[in-house]
Order: sequence, then C-alpha cells, then structure tokens
Amino acid sequence: MTKELGCQFDIWQKGSDQTHHFPSSQKLWDLCKNDIYKKSYEGLYCVGCETFYTTEELNENGECVEHPGKKLDKVSEENYFFRLSNFQKQLIDLISSDSLKIIPDFRKNEVLSFLKQPLQDISISRTNARAKNWGVPVPGDDTQRMYVWFDALNIYQSGVGFGWDEEKYSKWWPADVHVIGKGIIRFHAVYWPAFLLSAKLSLPKSLFVHGYFTVNGQKMSKTLGNVIDPFELIKKYGADPLRYYFLREIPSTSDGDFSERRFKELYNADLANGLGNLVARVAKLCETNNITVPVKQYKRIPTEIDEHLKEFQFEKALEFIWVEITTLDHRIEKEKPWNLTGKVLQEVLIFLVDQINNIAIELQPFLPETAQKILSQFKGPTIKTQSALFPRLT
Repeated sequence: MTKELGCQFDIWQKGSDQTHHFPSSQKLWDLCKNDIYKKSYEGLYCVGCETFYTTEELNENGECVEHPGKKLDKVSEENYFFRLSNFQKQLIDLISSDSLKIIPDFRKNEVLSFLKQPLQDISISRTNARAKNWGVPVPGDDTQRMYVWFDALNIYQSGVGFGWDEEKYSKWWPADVHVIGKGIIRFHAVYWPAFLLSAKLSLPKSLFVHGYFTVNGQKMSKTLGNVIDPFELIKKYGADPLRYYFLREIPSTSDGDFSERRFKELYNADLANGLGNLVARVAKLCETNNITVPVKQYKRIPTEIDEHLKEFQFEKALEFIWVEITTLDHRIEKEKPWNLTGKVLQEVLIFLVDQINNIAIELQPFLPETAQKILSQFKGPTIKTQSALFPRLT
C-alpha cells in the first residue's frame, strides 16, 4: 500500500532474513548475555500479543486489554529471562530528562508511572515447540528460539547494518525517532532501551506514539462488518484526500474516528471549496489576462510548520496552511483582481502565484501528488487552467 498512498521507504527488513537479521539478533543476544539467565516459568500467555501477562495487567474480565474476548493460555515451560530490573533507574533518568524523548508527554508520564513500580524480569525466549520452530535460534541452545519482541525490536538495527556492516550502522544509528502505536509502547519505551543499555549500544533519540482510530465510533471488527478497505477508499477518492483526512482530522497523538460522511464534508469544505477553488480562480485570472510570471525556485517553509512537525503535530501544521489558504482567498475578495488592469493587475497576480507556490511547497509532505500538480501548473512563465484538483463530492 506504500505505493498507492504515495509513501516511500529505503529498507524493508524482514524478521525472517537469515542473512542479516538472524546474525544481527544473535550478536545483540551475546552482548546482553550478562543480564540473561534461564529458569522455569508459569504464566498467562496471550497468543495475539505473544506476551506473558500477570493478573494485574489484565482487564476486569481477566483478559488481555489489546485482545479482549480471547482466552489466555496458561503456560509452564523453561525459558531465558532478561534482568529488566537492573535498568529501572537508568530508564527513569533517561526518560525523565528526555534523553529518550517520548512524544506526547502524557505517554511519557504513562511509561514513568509503570517504571516506578517494581519491574519483573521478562521472558525473552520460547521453546521450539511453542515457537513452532520459527524465529531466531538462541545462541548455544538448540531447544529455544528468541522471543519475537526481542529479535523484532532489533529489526531497527539489523536493517541498517548492525552485526553485518558496521560502517553503515555507524552512519544511520542511533535512530532519530521510532514511530509506534500506543499498544506497543512498553516494548519500545522499556524493553528495547533496556536491551540496548545491557548491550552498551546507543538508544534511539525519541519515540513518537500515535493512537488508534475507530469507524463511525466503533472499533473495527469483522463481526460488525465495519472493516474499511484502504485500497477501495484510495480507488474511490484518491490517496491525497485520504492522507489529508487522517492527518488533519485525527490528532496525531490521540485516538480518532473515520466516517465516510465526515470525510466527504472535510473534502468538500477544505479541498474542493478551499484549496481547489483558490488554485482554479488564480489560474483562470492569469490565463484570461495573459499574465507572465517570473520562473523561480520556492523553498520557504514557515517556522510554525517546522515546529509543529518537530512535535509530530500534523493536524496543527495543516491548520496553519489552511489559514494561509483562507487568508489568500480573503485577499482576492478584497482586491478584486477581475476589476484591475495593467501593471497593478500583474503585480497582484504575481503575488498570488508566489503565495500559491509557497503553499504547494508546504503541502509536499502531506499531499505530494497535489503539491506537484500545483507546482507544475504555476511554475511559469505562463499559467493555464486545468481540470479541477478536487471535484466536489455529492
């Protein structure tokens, strides 16, 4: 779906990669070996999370909070454990000081609250039988496989050379940010940095934790028949309108809701009547009056947008851009360029074209296809009308 949504990635690192990921994860294990020991264990196991839980971590019905309604397995077996408790103070200090920055602050506080409780050592392996012989073999023990959350977290490193290309690894690690869902925050904010501390490796600089979204106010469920097909939505409406909805309507750090009714409202108000109408009006005025505009490079990104992006506040960055769009619309209404002629008209339209190009540059991370269409249309020296960017939805 990355292609359909206009996304790009440099590396797709699989946990099943025996050439790079397996030896990389085994190296991490060896570096952590002073904090690893073996013991028999009995506990409640969630197959969906592939995690052991204590009764205190379950909901009021004794179920996994991420997989309510699914029965937990009672498991007794011998596994390897990691001495998580050895790193409690270091983790508290790193997170409190923002050396490992967690965004947003309320997620940071959740992690600190968890860390102030006594930490239990965690199981980091599974028997071959439980793992169904899948996963990275534990070094020196052919009866065990690494727990998926031990080696899966190491994908961040194995993908950039850890254990197989140290020059590449030193270039790209530590990561500037890990982008994660709220349901896996403990693995990333507690377990992963503890593994890295044990191995004496650098920690990622920050964690950005996003929420979940519902559909028409309900959790997506096959039983309810409300699971949305992103490919169908992209086919029906295009990628940029969907990107706009999810980035603008759903706060980046909180839960949000998707409804097709609300999507159409936002599409018509902001994209068709807002941005699309502005672009069409200015293009028409330029074409009708045979206006010639200077060809130049546009690279301006306002400080406000940059600051919002640093905090992953995509909705606030887009809100800022749409204020610019509205302001430009108001300026057109005030100056009434259709009543102007000569040099005055040319100056007004050149200014409007400049502003539209600046807006297109600002939109590139959010609406890449739309931004490129606008930049191509308004690059100069002549500007022609084109088909509507966003035809109105009914």
